[in-house]
Amino acid sequence: MSDVLRKFDDLSGKVFVGDNYRSSTSSDRFDVINPATEEKIGEIADTTLTEIDEVVERSASAQKKWAKLAALERTHILHQVADKMTAQKAAFAEALTREMGKTYKESVDEVDWSAHSLRYSAEVARSESGHVMGNATEGQFHYTIKQPYGVAALILPFNYPFVLLAWEAGAALAAGNSVIIKPSEYTTLCTMLFAEAFDALPKGLFQVISGGPTAGRGIVEHEGTHVVAFTGSVPVGQAVAETCGRMMKPSLIETSGNDPFIIMPSAPIELTARAAAFSAYMNCGQICVSAERFFVHEAIHDEFVEKLADEVKKIRVGNGLDKVDMGPMVSSRERDRYEATISNAISQGAKVSMGGGRPPEFNAGWFVEPTILVDCNTGMDIFNQETFGPAAPICRVSSFDEAIELANRSKFGLGANLYTRDLNEAIRGAEEIDAGMVWVNAPLLDNDACPFGGTKLSGMGRQLGSEGIDTFRQTKTVMIDPACEPQDFWWFPYADAEAFAGN
Repeated sequence: MSDVLRKFDDLSGKVFVGDNYRSSTSSDRFDVINPATEEKIGEIADTTLTEIDEVVERSASAQKKWAKLAALERTHILHQVADKMTAQKAAFAEALTREMGKTYKESVDEVDWSAHSLRYSAEVARSESGHVMGNATEGQFHYTIKQPYGVAALILPFNYPFVLLAWEAGAALAAGNSVIIKPSEYTTLCTMLFAEAFDALPKGLFQVISGGPTAGRGIVEHEGTHVVAFTGSVPVGQAVAETCGRMMKPSLIETSGNDPFIIMPSAPIELTARAAAFSAYMNCGQICVSAERFFVHEAIHDEFVEKLADEVKKIRVGNGLDKVDMGPMVSSRERDRYEATISNAISQGAKVSMGGGRPPEFNAGWFVEPTILVDCNTGMDIFNQETFGPAAPICRVSSFDEAIELANRSKFGLGANLYTRDLNEAIRGAEEIDAGMVWVNAPLLDNDACPFGGTKLSGMGRQLGSEGIDTFRQTKTVMIDPACEPQDFWWFPYADAEAFAGN
């Protein structure tokens, strides 16, 4: 048994409260299954509401002290957290692969991205904490200060549990908040282990609970949490937003996407095929910004499909701890959902050009083949919902205008990709595609300094960049008259000369 599996065994049924792991008082448990082997590797508890009350109380107490620290001191401590992420990268990456299924290479990258993001947030949060305005009254000092909300409740997805935690917790902590983490049921043990990286923080500032919807609702609805960040499905995101709206609690909501990938005749086909394969099949397609709707100009359609098929043939599928390019889906439930999506597309007229089934060489594990579907149209369900799996459905288009129109024919608007060497098309695509992010010849890249978020049903609010920091702080306006002089220009008594002349 590896050290990571021994740690999973030790962490089973525990929550991270204060600065310690302890067994949950809950008797309700969920099994944790390795998606590559279908072996049980642990279990998690469904945190009780009584435990959540304690966690929130500890979080509030720790936050008050944290917010009083100098911004530079908070920055130094967060850099220590990032240092430990890097130092324990191998163990964290192995844990993520064993529990979630992604390739070890992708898990290592995720730990690196998490550390980089945390360092960025630590620095940018202290770069400005308000602005001085030109005064509206002579002799006065008018300015704003940005202050933390208090306790931040963060509900995380399974596909990128570390990096989303770093994006959100990093910004929240750097802004002076405390955080309570509720990871996905599919990635709780690796998140509990990842909490070790945060041991430089004051006791109670960073805590992790576990469980399903009850635990999630418990921290969202709790009067002691002051800001909420949620990443997940549209229905749950809407429910979280409704609850926060009713409670006048600020929220960051990031939900589904079904990003378009437009390919025009000027694009270099072989390179574009590589980019398309990466965009559709990375992390087994379980990325909110995966390319899920391909619009290919008819002049290069057939050649592109051929080149994409060549790329698919190169993709090695298997256990993420082996030398592979694509691991399994995270759970049997997710695989069943994905396979139903593919079957439905075929029943609606799509044709399988490559893949479409399960790799025959595996007797266990939730593996699927990377898939190419052709003869697709935007009336198919697969073009109007999030696939969240390794499929590339391709629709033929006759012009750039048609591609833009069809790309925008979606209830989602998270990201979009465009491959072209035509500068006019590049600029038009960036401006006309209705999405929070547009990548032209640069698929799926992140930049810690750039905001991340979508439009329409893909959510509201932004992560990363200065906007991501401001998600977790509120602005206060301050006006000071150092001389403490009377404001006779508008105080009582009003001058008779300014009364209504008609009397």
